[in-house]
Amino acid sequence: MATEAGHLQRSSSPASSGRASPGYPRARGGIDDGPNRKDKNYRRYASGIERALSLFDTALQEWADYISFLGRLLKALQARPTGTSDIPHKFKDGLGRDLPLYLPGLSPTLSFASLSVKPALLSLFETFILALDPVALRPALKAIVLSLLPGLEEETSEEFERTYDVLNRFKDVSGRDSGQNANIVDVSRDQYFWQCMFLASITSSSRRHGVLSYLVRNLPNLGLQSPPDSTPVRRNQKEINSVGREQLSPAIEAVASPEPGLLIRCFATGLRDEQLLIQRGFLDLLVTHLPLHSTVLQLKVTSEDLERLIAAAASVVARREMSLNRRLWTWFLGPEPLIRRRNSAPHSSDSEDNDNPETHPERTQSEYFERYGLDPLVSSIQRMLVSDSLTPVAKARPFRICLSLMDRWEIGGLVVPRIFLTALESVWQYQKVAHSKESFVEVLRSANVFFDGIESGLIWGELIKVILLALQVDESGLQHAQDRLDLVFFVVTKFNVKEEEMLILHIPIAALLLLICVRNNQCQPSVWSNSIYEDLHRRALTICSQLIDLIPGRAFCVDSSSQASHTWRAKGIDSDPQNRQLLEAITQFYEEHNGSVETSPRPLSAKELGTFLLDSVIHMVIKDLDPMGRVTDVEMELAALEKLVRKVPKSENSNWEKCLSILVKSSKALFAEDQNPFLFQAISAVTSALEIVELALPAAAWRSDFRVRQIIPNLVNILWSHLSPSRPQYNVEAARCILRIQRISPESQLLEGSITALMIGGGDTDNRIRGVDVEAARRFITLWAHSVSTFNGSPASSHISLKSNQNGDHAGKEVIILARPLLLLLDSLFNPKTEVFLFTSNWLGSLANVQIITDFLLRRLQRLGFPSREVGLRDPGEILHNAEEILYYLQTTSNLVQNSKNNIWSSLTNEIAVTNMTVQERKGEDHSTEVVKELSGDHEARLTAQVYFSRICLDIFRMHKQEQKIFTRQSSALCRAAALLLQQLLVGLSSSFIAEDDLETLVIETLSMSVEHLDVLLQIHLMDLVLVALRVRMGEKERISTPKHRRTMSRDTVRGIGRQSLFIEKTEKDQAGQALSPPPALLDCLMLGLSSPNAHPVLEHWVVFLNDCLLFYPDNGSQVLMPLVDCFIKALESVFKDMQVSFEEFHAGPVAAVEPITTLITLLNGLEQALASAHDQLTHSDPGVHTAKSPDPVQGFFGNMVSGVFAPDPQRLRPMTANNRLTVLLCFKDAVRLGLKIWSWGDNRVESPSRTLTMSASFNHTSLRMKNRTRRILEHLFAAEALECLETLIELWYKAEAEGGTAQPATVFNLLHALDGSRPRNTIPAIFNAMYSRTNPNALDPARKSTLTSDLSDISLSGFLIAYTRSLEDDAMDEIWTDCMTFLRDVLANPLPHRQTLPKLLEFTAILGEKVNNTNFGEQRRMRRDLGELFVRILAATFTTKPLGFSLDSSPATGAEKTSIDSLPNLDLRKTLVSDDVVAILATIVPNLSKILIDTDRITVATTTVSAQVLIPTFRWKSYPQNVTQSTLNILYAMSRIPEASKIWRKDVAEAFNDSKFFCASSLSLAEHGWLPILRQWTLLDKDRMPELLARLSSPTSAGIMFGVGASSARSEADRKTQLNLRRMVVLVLASAEDTVVANLSGIQEKLVELMTATAASSPSSATRSEIFMLLRSLVLRILPVHMASFWPIINSELYDAIASLFSDGSHDTYNIYCVVQACKLLETVLVLAPDDFQLREWLFITDTIDAVYRPPSWEPVALVDELSEDLDSRAGVSHSAVTPLVSPRGNRRKPFLTSDLVQGVPKEDLVNRVLRPFFRQLSINSFESVYSMETPDWQACYDDLLIDTFDDSTIV
Repeated sequence: MATEAGHLQRSSSPASSGRASPGYPRARGGIDDGPNRKDKNYRRYASGIERALSLFDTALQEWADYISFLGRLLKALQARPTGTSDIPHKFKDGLGRDLPLYLPGLSPTLSFASLSVKPALLSLFETFILALDPVALRPALKAIVLSLLPGLEEETSEEFERTYDVLNRFKDVSGRDSGQNANIVDVSRDQYFWQCMFLASITSSSRRHGVLSYLVRNLPNLGLQSPPDSTPVRRNQKEINSVGREQLSPAIEAVASPEPGLLIRCFATGLRDEQLLIQRGFLDLLVTHLPLHSTVLQLKVTSEDLERLIAAAASVVARREMSLNRRLWTWFLGPEPLIRRRNSAPHSSDSEDNDNPETHPERTQSEYFERYGLDPLVSSIQRMLVSDSLTPVAKARPFRICLSLMDRWEIGGLVVPRIFLTALESVWQYQKVAHSKESFVEVLRSANVFFDGIESGLIWGELIKVILLALQVDESGLQHAQDRLDLVFFVVTKFNVKEEEMLILHIPIAALLLLICVRNNQCQPSVWSNSIYEDLHRRALTICSQLIDLIPGRAFCVDSSSQASHTWRAKGIDSDPQNRQLLEAITQFYEEHNGSVETSPRPLSAKELGTFLLDSVIHMVIKDLDPMGRVTDVEMELAALEKLVRKVPKSENSNWEKCLSILVKSSKALFAEDQNPFLFQAISAVTSALEIVELALPAAAWRSDFRVRQIIPNLVNILWSHLSPSRPQYNVEAARCILRIQRISPESQLLEGSITALMIGGGDTDNRIRGVDVEAARRFITLWAHSVSTFNGSPASSHISLKSNQNGDHAGKEVIILARPLLLLLDSLFNPKTEVFLFTSNWLGSLANVQIITDFLLRRLQRLGFPSREVGLRDPGEILHNAEEILYYLQTTSNLVQNSKNNIWSSLTNEIAVTNMTVQERKGEDHSTEVVKELSGDHEARLTAQVYFSRICLDIFRMHKQEQKIFTRQSSALCRAAALLLQQLLVGLSSSFIAEDDLETLVIETLSMSVEHLDVLLQIHLMDLVLVALRVRMGEKERISTPKHRRTMSRDTVRGIGRQSLFIEKTEKDQAGQALSPPPALLDCLMLGLSSPNAHPVLEHWVVFLNDCLLFYPDNGSQVLMPLVDCFIKALESVFKDMQVSFEEFHAGPVAAVEPITTLITLLNGLEQALASAHDQLTHSDPGVHTAKSPDPVQGFFGNMVSGVFAPDPQRLRPMTANNRLTVLLCFKDAVRLGLKIWSWGDNRVESPSRTLTMSASFNHTSLRMKNRTRRILEHLFAAEALECLETLIELWYKAEAEGGTAQPATVFNLLHALDGSRPRNTIPAIFNAMYSRTNPNALDPARKSTLTSDLSDISLSGFLIAYTRSLEDDAMDEIWTDCMTFLRDVLANPLPHRQTLPKLLEFTAILGEKVNNTNFGEQRRMRRDLGELFVRILAATFTTKPLGFSLDSSPATGAEKTSIDSLPNLDLRKTLVSDDVVAILATIVPNLSKILIDTDRITVATTTVSAQVLIPTFRWKSYPQNVTQSTLNILYAMSRIPEASKIWRKDVAEAFNDSKFFCASSLSLAEHGWLPILRQWTLLDKDRMPELLARLSSPTSAGIMFGVGASSARSEADRKTQLNLRRMVVLVLASAEDTVVANLSGIQEKLVELMTATAASSPSSATRSEIFMLLRSLVLRILPVHMASFWPIINSELYDAIASLFSDGSHDTYNIYCVVQACKLLETVLVLAPDDFQLREWLFITDTIDAVYRPPSWEPVALVDELSEDLDSRAGVSHSAVTPLVSPRGNRRKPFLTSDLVQGVPKEDLVNRVLRPFFRQLSINSFESVYSMETPDWQACYDDLLIDTFDDSTIV
């Protein structure tokens, strides 16, 4: 391009002329005189016209100037000499040089020209533009094509043919040389025109209809030639370029060269057009002009381009339009085969006959598609399936396309098998990366519809291939195999696989295939031992189990339709050759016959399928249950086997015999596997296998098989070891296994005998009593606890019924499963000097009730004939015969009553059903029915057990009186037993003895030694002796009332405390000063006994012992409390840690002596008693400490000593010692900490090892027990010291929040909600008291003050108050409303002490308002009005006590304190710590202000206060805008949504927005997400913002400007104001919605035109050009192109001048470097967005045609950017290759690469060389590549970059 075209000065429009745009720089050529140039008159005439035209170059200021100019021009034209009709005109070369001047104005005219204008416009093109040199037309050809295409949109219009002819003439002109052969037209040279036409269709959707009309008429038929018969092979780019004219005609070569990809993209964009008619037209073109078999598609274009075209064509089926689908099928399937007669017409060539499908009727349509279109279609669909897009629409599109393609079997039948697995894998992978569950469900729905349309044989054929690939692998492919199996599992679980054919045939075959492959891998030790294969095997079994679940039972029924092609002979489950044959048959069935039973018989019959499935699973089970095999996954195998046994019809199968034999071996081998971590899994597996065998075998065969009688005892022996409570990992599971064995045992006595033998078979001789040792007793108790539920009055409530149903030969006979083991355990009560006795008695005392045991004993006595009302009814011989048995049961009952005093009475006083004790159970006495009726009465059928036992004892007394001579020895024993039992039933007595003096010291020392040497029995006796000795020594003469051999319960603690209180009062009154202190060694001994593991077997006795010993410390109990509590806590932590470890990892060490659960509970009981005793003494020493009454007095713990913490009692007996109280409270705090730790154990446990799943039931059971026990002690602690305990929990919560955890803070709230003593009505007032104790303690009653033992501040307490209130349910407001209102009123009465917590209390009040808004209790209107009044007052008090200015005056956010606070992980904690961060608190309150305040007046007052106290000080402070935070803007935005604050917030926004420091925002994110939404609300409500800013812009002027410093300062100030206003306009445009400022466009345009006249010396100066370009960028982004038509001349002119200023002779004063950078960004923005109007002009700036890539040999740069790039390179003295290229953004979006990040940091003087020169060098090629790649514009990237530039204050003057 000539340089003068870009550098002539532009003429300016007068301000009042109304001209819409400034003049454009123009170049003039000379006048062409033509044949009259020798005529003197004509030359004078031409010279006059030239002088008249020259006046237009001067600056015309007013309309009068224009009128004068036109008048002179008219006179000059009228002075034409006579005899000539010519008007002087430019040379043709001059028109070519001036083409950039007038073509941009003519280009858009045809789009909106009237009917009268169009002919004139076309005449201009025909007369002048067509006559130009082809070299001049070449750069603008695309723009010319775009400008003429609107004339082709309507074929019926008058100008259609003329426009079409003009386009053809341009095509001819573009193919001519400019030299001697200018009139010779070569069709092959039309390629440049075609490339421009294709580019026009790609880039401009509005002109695509005209392109289609032209292509329909002028596109050559590209399908006349076809490739050879062989399947076409895709070639690389070099081979494609070599396909020359020998294979393509010149016309086709012109269309497809030099870049055939543009042809493909032209069709692709047309096929994806939104208009149906355009899609249909391009499909018609494909069918008629571009068939699949054409040489262009098969050999000329690349594989990727062909896939792109076919994908675009296939996408039309998504519209579900039959007209489109019909055309698509025609293109895919080719022309229909026609039988032509050979002699009908001559053939052009042999090659054409051989290749043209129309001449070959034998070539079917399906073969045509398979040959030419199948591969690219499959590749394109696969590319869509594996694309990186995460949007549901993009992911679902290929499924919808495939579903539509399946409408034609010729296409779908070939495509679906090849993309099926890829499609399923795409959905499977999308599940992992989907943004939301809803997105995945949407894609899955489309995939399911596609899946349902496929034949089941194809589906399972592909899945079976995947299974074979997954399971037939070596070690290197195991990882991929796992993914394949995961895919199969995904398909089975997410898709519909329940069609009848699938359920009957394919799913059973797939399950069998899985099992066979797994069996084959089991035989490969190298693969089987691989750790990765374990997961593979497990996943395969999981899939198999899912498949077996789906198989119905009818799938294995014999049917004529289920006959197989081959009869399989059962060769056994280990027949590998038969397995291979099965695999081959199944593979052949699916590969050759597509799994269809219509074309081929099924590979296996229904019966054979069931048989082989059973055999395969049995083989795997046997392999894993073998003593040398693995049992890790045997549970899944057994589950599958059980399902199959229930579904496959029973038949003779020798494999069950083998299975039983293996079970015998496995049950024996498990004894040697004590250290195996998977031992219990093996036991459970053997049990399950035994159940399955029992289910499979006939009943007679099961009962008669001797191996069953070997397996059951072996299993019971192994399970017995897992019932030990010292190893509680598998207690529940072991008990359940025994229950399962009971259900399948052929004889009930078999299980009972096995358990009995185990109870008497082991242990040391010293510990046995009748063969039972302590460990056996513990295990039996564990079995009992997990087998028998608490008796609720009906025997049916137990899991193991004491009486079983009638069975076989034992019909009518009672069968007791645990009868004999229970009696063996009760026998231990006969010898109280054994450890077993202690254990059994403790167990009986711990039972809730013993009704099951009493019922059992009653039944046994009834069988012996008791009771009877008449002694004569009893046969003396029968009594003599049964005397020993009667005596045994009476003594057993007596022992039961004696050792279970705590709970026996609930069983003895319950009524029992006499009719349940059936008469038939007695031995041959048919008249017992009458006896029972006589005993109970005819109308009274129920008696209490106590009465029943009493009558038995009376019967024995009567029989002894009448038959004394016969029953001498036996009857005496019976009477003693009956007397003892009756005595126990009536009253309990105890005795005491007198100990020797000075005995306690020696006994205490001996007791300590017994603890060290683990002498359990000696400890018990010594403890009793110590108690008696101390009582004698210290004056205690009363008997011990607490039972020795039972666990101390909480209610015993209460009774003990009451007793202690009485004793203390007694000693104080009657024996004051006489009591002696216990020996010092007693405390050491107590601590040793409580802490030593050697004392754990009798720990409960130690706790009782401690409880009694505390009576001897009436005056100094607090002194011994601290070491005792410390001892308890250490012991508890040690035991608790051991129990945690036992559940977290496998423990195979020695069994502990005592279970940890019992030890923990006992230690907790002791801790509770110690704290109760100390608190009792503390209360009696100073009864005024806790005399206030709580809302609900707690009954039980601490009796009536403590009842609350709120209402004071004026009566005080004597003051309390401060040290004693502090000691007690510290112990309370330690107990609370430990209690919370134990209580939260079950909630915070992390599941780690896989075997943990097998012990989950035991863990849940254990953790629940510990939680319940800990909850009770915490209840009692809260009842005693609610405030101190609550502060301890708050302290723990605060530390947990500081550590960033979430589990521990939530646990604190869960605990508070679970405790009855910490209900909201108790907790909220306690928090208030804690806060008052720290802010204003003098205003609080002494009884309600805190001791301040917790390291808590009022700020942290207020933070907890807010968090706790949020966790409450809305209904809890009814409980706390009164207390909260009272507290808030008290705070407002004297707010100064609470000034630090007022912001938090404001948030607390807001939370109350939100929760009250959700409830309906009380008088809502009055309550909310009162709350609103308090809220407004607290809001005012917050800013009164500490205005926001003090916070702003303090050190800013960069201080060390702020940094440390910001580093905390929890946001809520940061808010808690920053007490004066009232802004952040208000940001959470203001959005809900309408819920808190119901009156509009109060809302107005509140918002006014916020504005005056927060917003205005923030915006007016000296640190603005650095002090503005997101919270501040959140408040402002929330106020913009409140109607009552409409006037208030708009004033604040206007003040902040108009501040000159507004663009110094602290962060861009704050501007984008904070300010822009607010400004958008502002512009919606106030339409005058933009006109106001426009009014502030002043026109540039040079009048009155003085030289010197004053002039420069005034100019700078004017520049600064103009820049700020322009940037404010940019921000408003960006913040507003699309087309919001359309009404102000005319005013904006006028102001911009005025500002563009500024020079370097004007005021404002040309320094504002950068902001003008920013404003234009914002308009391009936010205004639709249809409204921007009048702006394009301005943009073109200004862009041209700004960029051209970089030439060596450019105007550098007007455009500084920053203006040029912004101009370049504007240019790149319009190139990225590519609006249609700018495409008509972009050739002025870049090379927008194929010349950008394929440059002609003599090419010279014409576009401004390319020309400038050459100029800069020449000035720099380097070649093009030496320019360092800029990094273009990657991805599938078209983004600008001249970003602020690239410019930032580059010195001003280096911007041209380092940034702009590479930018100009790459701009044209990058723009073309983005168009060629069909990238979509990235609007957001342009928006973000403009926002960065706008808030970059470094470029402001």
